[in-house]
Amino acid sequence: MIGQVRAVFNDQAKGERPVMRSDNALFDPGTPIWRVHGDVTSMMVGGVAALLLQMLHPAALAGVWDHSNFREDMLGRLRRTARFIAVTTYGDRVDAEAAMARVRRIHDHVGGTLADGTPYRAGDPHLLAWVHVAEAIGFLDAWQKFGSKPLTSPEQDRYFAQFAQIARALGADPVPETRAAADSLLLAYRGELRVDSRTREVSRLILSQPARSAVAAPVQAMLLQAAVDLLPPWAAAMHGLPTSRMRRPLVSGTTTGVARALRWAFATA
Repeated sequence: MIGQVRAVFNDQAKGERPVMRSDNALFDPGTPIWRVHGDVTSMMVGGVAALLLQMLHPAALAGVWDHSNFREDMLGRLRRTARFIAVTTYGDRVDAEAAMARVRRIHDHVGGTLADGTPYRAGDPHLLAWVHVAEAIGFLDAWQKFGSKPLTSPEQDRYFAQFAQIARALGADPVPETRAAADSLLLAYRGELRVDSRTREVSRLILSQPARSAVAAPVQAMLLQAAVDLLPPWAAAMHGLPTSRMRRPLVSGTTTGVARALRWAFATA
């Protein structure tokens, strides 16, 4: 089980190995950001939810559509995102700072024009703020639902304050430092969000990825549905994604079981 999970997050063909936890990380061990970002299931479910949410912004969608091989290698993109989060959360401080500088350099060369003629830049602070808040809320909400112990309100605020350090280093502005500020910022972007054929295509690709084995297929389907159920209702409706109150207990229960099994497996490895 552990080997299969590590193979999802690390490109073994390129020699990638799990990020080692460092005493010289940007954040102290055991703090909220370590707890949330160190949980495999929360990151998988929250990451998919965050990506679906991010793609509702035309500029975020265009950056992915125009400047990446996402459609041919979705797993590769998800791996790179997961690795960046791991390195900047609990990897060595030197590696974390290098990773953030590398992303900023990449953003400096990514830009284009939207269908309506509006120019966009990946390094735009306003756009980066949207990408960040969608990601932070996705990860935290997944932890609150499937993690070993939900964060208290003060701990949630600390999580946002910690994650804000990474967002600011990438150039995002404004960056929320509390749960209330994050929820408020998310809603402030609603007027900018759109759905078109490309949004629907990316959503389809995300949610129809083939499982690594026939045995894993039903579990993967549950995890993907858990991500959809994690979305704000208005976001799921924009995507046209089905939600079912009758199925939610089954989806939630299965995902919780997977989370517990993975935590046990990694703890005893």
